Amino acid sequence: MSRVVIIGGGASGMTAAITAAERHDVTLLERQSRVGRKLLSTGNGRCNLTHLGAGESSYHGAPAEFIRPALEAFGAEVARDWFRSLGLLTVAEPDGRVYPYSDQAGSVLDVLRYALRRENIGIRTACPATGLIRREDGFRVETESGAIDAERVIVACGGAAGGKLGGVTDGYRLLESLGHRTTKLYPALVQLKTGTGYPKALKGVKAQAALTLLRDGEPLARTRGEVLFTEYGVSGPAVFDLSRWAVTAGEGTVLALDLLPDLTEGALWDLLTARRRMSPDLPGEELLAGILQSRLGRMVYKYAGGKAGTPMAELPDGLLRSAAAACRRFELPVTGDLGLMNAQVTAGGVDTKDFDPRTLGSRICPGLYACGEVLDVDGDCGGYNLQWAWASGRLAGRLL
Repeated sequence: MSRVVIIGGGASGMTAAITAAERHDVTLLERQSRVGRKLLSTGNGRCNLTHLGAGESSYHGAPAEFIRPALEAFGAEVARDWFRSLGLLTVAEPDGRVYPYSDQAGSVLDVLRYALRRENIGIRTACPATGLIRREDGFRVETESGAIDAERVIVACGGAAGGKLGGVTDGYRLLESLGHRTTKLYPALVQLKTGTGYPKALKGVKAQAALTLLRDGEPLARTRGEVLFTEYGVSGPAVFDLSRWAVTAGEGTVLALDLLPDLTEGALWDLLTARRRMSPDLPGEELLAGILQSRLGRMVYKYAGGKAGTPMAELPDGLLRSAAAACRRFELPVTGDLGLMNAQVTAGGVDTKDFDPRTLGSRICPGLYACGEVLDVDGDCGGYNLQWAWASGRLAGRLL
């Protein structure tokens, strides 16, 4: 059996190692003290390991033609079956997100680590690859503890996002040394900074909203879901969904929140006028009590131009209209993001033009493969990025 070295012990690297070991001797190198550390933080510790709706339209960077073969060969249901064969039970939520039945990311990592316990898989932790050299008979992988010869190499180092959890640029550097190119890197699935005092005053408040990212009044992207207000701006799954466009669009973007997307304008107007009529002595800042979270309701009232302490009976129709409009379009100018260190995923990566989508083998350097986040592929929030890790790791590990 030939020797395969896999550089990177994250989600895609472990999958590639388990797959390659079906026919080859495998050495798995990981720079951290243990494999799969970053996996434990996914899905807030629950590990949203795939999404039933995963398809090429949920991914960015590489063209659909590159992404499609891996997903067609190893889609979400196939991934669930594969994990079940490893001993993991999963459950799909109504929105299509799939989690381990235990609701613990550790369960996913456990079954992967157990699957790596094979006589023909050697794991070297705390062993970063420092160099990758092409030789006539294969490759030489240089590490801080010595060189390893291999007939074939799979680079699965991950991306630069989440440096505290192991995000690195090793994979880009190693692949560039053999002639590959890396596109510009951006943070994706990242928290956004906004330029007003509203979010800071709302720190810790969560809201369900429909979000539109605008530039010069024109929509760039839309989504819907949970928003978390923070001291620097906004976070939460819905914000992550739009963050890629906000980061890559540059300056001048605005995030518009529809805080009552399921309520018609007429119904909202009826609620506000009824509140004024039924509670004339209440202060105006309670206009949205029972409609929005209390702190958020007071802030929207202030945003609409309302003054604290004004009795409800004295609120003119014009202010009620402004409050209704603010509920439907609460605007926050985007001033930045929290960067790659805090991002969950890297947008950008090694250019996929130089890899065969049917095998993930290099077109430049035969015997060299890449998978996972090191490639210029990033998915939406909701399990799509881990689905790409499993699918691409499985495809690269076949070593076709």
